[in-house]
Formats: sequence, C-alpha cells, structure tokens
Amino acid sequence: MCKVFAMTLHGAAYDWFHTLPSRLISCFKELAFFFTNEYTSYRTIKKQADHLFNWRKEHDECLQDYIKRFKVEKSNIVGCDNRIAPSAFKKGLLAEHYRSQPNFGRGLLDCETLRTLRQRSNRCK
Repeated sequence: MCKVFAMTLHGAAYDWFHTLPSRLISCFKELAFFFTNEYTSYRTIKKQADHLFNWRKEHDECLQDYIKRFKVEKSNIVGCDNRIAPSAFKKGLLAEHYRSQPNFGRGLLDCETLRTLRQRSNRCK
C-alpha cells in the first residue's frame, strides 16, 4: 500500500517522500503518521509580536477585562518583545476611552513596559 501511495504523490509531496531514509517506514500506519505530520493543515501557527496590534478593546468591555485578554494573548507569543506590547496595548484602546476618562491617557501614554502599563491602569479604573 505504501508503494501505491507514493505513486499518487506529485511536486513537494513527491520530493518529501523520496527524501525519507530507507527502512524508516514499516507499515502504512507509520507512513500516514509521517505524512500528516508533514502536511497537516492543523499545525499551530506561531504568532509574532506584531499580532498584538490586531487586538482591540471592545466597546462594552471594561479595561481590566481587556488587560486580561491582552495578557493571555501576549503569553501565547514566544519571546514577545516587552517594548512592543505596551504600544500594541495602547493602540487597541478605543479613542472614546481616552475622551471619557481624560486622566487615563496621561499616565498610560508614558508607559514603556507592560508591567508599568498594568500598574497605571489599575489606578485609572
């Protein structure tokens, strides 16, 4: 069955199959495992730090919930630069949040780290 499967492959999959070490696969179940590991569409895509710039505070979301949600997303990014996160966080705040709480923006705009940002936001509930 493995030989028949190999005859159905084309392009990159064909090249991949022919680079496998000989005697690596002893049954079709193993071939299926290796193939799905190589070509599955369910792979986890590693997120980059710039992904945080896509996050926005929802209109009806309180600031603390936005902070928690942002923090969870940041923790999913391996090696996230702590200089980028505060900028992304501030960009995600709605302009109306700054208008409704005039003192809020003054403290946060000067923050350079996410920790400082969290501490100042706790004071600005």
